[in-house]
Amino acid sequence: MANCAKIQQITMIKAFLTDLDNTLLDFMRMKRTAVEMACNYMINVGLEVPYREIYDEIFKIYHATDIESQSVIEQALVKKTGKIDKKLLSAGIIGYQRGRDMATYTYPHVEITFKELLRMGLKIGVISDAPGEQAYNRLTRLHLTPWLDLIVSFDDTGERKPSTKPFLFALKKLKLRPDEVIYCGDWPERDISGAKEVGIITVFARWGDQHINVSPANADYDFKDIYGIVGLVKKLNSKKTASFQKIRHLNK
Repeated sequence: MANCAKIQQITMIKAFLTDLDNTLLDFMRMKRTAVEMACNYMINVGLEVPYREIYDEIFKIYHATDIESQSVIEQALVKKTGKIDKKLLSAGIIGYQRGRDMATYTYPHVEITFKELLRMGLKIGVISDAPGEQAYNRLTRLHLTPWLDLIVSFDDTGERKPSTKPFLFALKKLKLRPDEVIYCGDWPERDISGAKEVGIITVFARWGDQHINVSPANADYDFKDIYGIVGLVKKLNSKKTASFQKIRHLNK
């Protein structure tokens, strides 16, 4: 009977969950490129504010409010010109959108990692602090939404990581236990701490340049390339399969 109980406790990795910004794509590179294009477009149609001045003002507003702010160009124009000129505003918005789209692409090996995990039968999901519309828009531009079984945004729980609510929400939706899930993220204090508190296996995403000297905050694993997830799943599941076969043999 004891061995039978052990068989019930042996579980396979069944899902891979991941952060979005700075884990699947370089969010700040995208943001900088978008703002650069917005500034250039506005100057090209007559904005009489130096490029560096309007660029810095936009990021000053981002840092003071919200990096996801949808009104930052309007606020910057009011701050620097005292009004909103529709010609300048429309140029800024179109420039921002073109720069954003140009710079929205995945880190190396994200797509092949997803494909390999899907072939192995895993579910794949994203847990992001971004508002729902922005999270879905970015994932759609990355062409990743068809591969995802779950997308959890700030809108779903009203709380951001390291709150356990987004992680518990994902586990409930997938109907999985924490030990059946791997979660990967780039922010130690939020991604790693929150997932570990729930009991999910954690991977620190070190592949962004901004993380070279960052501590992984006691993550279970620490990779420089997202493709390491594939090897990790194979390793963990092969060990579990071997343990299952050993216990089953003892019960014969």
